[in-house]
Amino acid sequence: MEHTSIINQLIIILAASVAAAALFNRLKVPTIICYLLVGVILGPKELGLVSDVSQFQIIAEFGVAFLLFTLGLEFSLPHLIALRRVVFGMGTLQVLICIALFGGLIYLSRVIYEITVTGTLIAASAIALSSTAIVSKELSMRNEIATAHGHIAIGILLFQDIAAIIILVLISVGGDAGGEEMLQSLAFAGAKAVGFFIAVVAIGKWILPPLFTEISKTRSEELFVLTVLVVALLAAAAAHALGLAMALGAFMAGMMLGESHFRHQIEAEIRPFRDV
Repeated sequence: MEHTSIINQLIIILAASVAAAALFNRLKVPTIICYLLVGVILGPKELGLVSDVSQFQIIAEFGVAFLLFTLGLEFSLPHLIALRRVVFGMGTLQVLICIALFGGLIYLSRVIYEITVTGTLIAASAIALSSTAIVSKELSMRNEIATAHGHIAIGILLFQDIAAIIILVLISVGGDAGGEEMLQSLAFAGAKAVGFFIAVVAIGKWILPPLFTEISKTRSEELFVLTVLVVALLAAAAAHALGLAMALGAFMAGMMLGESHFRHQIEAEIRPFRDV
């Protein structure tokens, strides 16, 4: 009965999404807004046709991972290094300015809402950070990933994923920990991020190319697709296990494979999983 309920809810979600997407396309409204509205309306807070959101959360996580994986295929390590000023320069300015601006406004209203410093940081950070999945999806649909503003947007989004780690550390230890403990937590989080980056670069340079070369020799499309899926999901899962964003892990894996001559084949094979 439980499996039947999940299937029925999935059918309702897909049917509602198809109908709403068709309507929004006619109205020339981005379909991402349509999907958000469908989720809100069908969710437990409104109609309640989808009662247990957690059942479908893993599907959403997979979709985001595949989306960022394909996005990474369009980049390369030298390209990312060339964007370092955008990633760390404009990204830092955007996050700090937004947190300072909105944090100040929220903190000034603490008399009315009785919000704490930690609560202020959480609220300001939520406003400052964008959704990597939504922005990159919209850029992809508009074919603007390869444009100058597309690169700037992706660079800022990547920094936001990195900044989210720092913010989470500050939120988790900031209220109860001293300065030394906070620095240790930040250093540990930074070490994990750097270690993950080095590991992905090493695997992408010395392991993945020969692996895909051997896979391609089998001339099996199924095996090739399965290998791509495993690589994308493993990178996302490894990042998540280290406390990093799954999207960041998938992007890094895609970026490493983007330098190989299998890039276009990989992108074509994974596109159906990304779009669904």
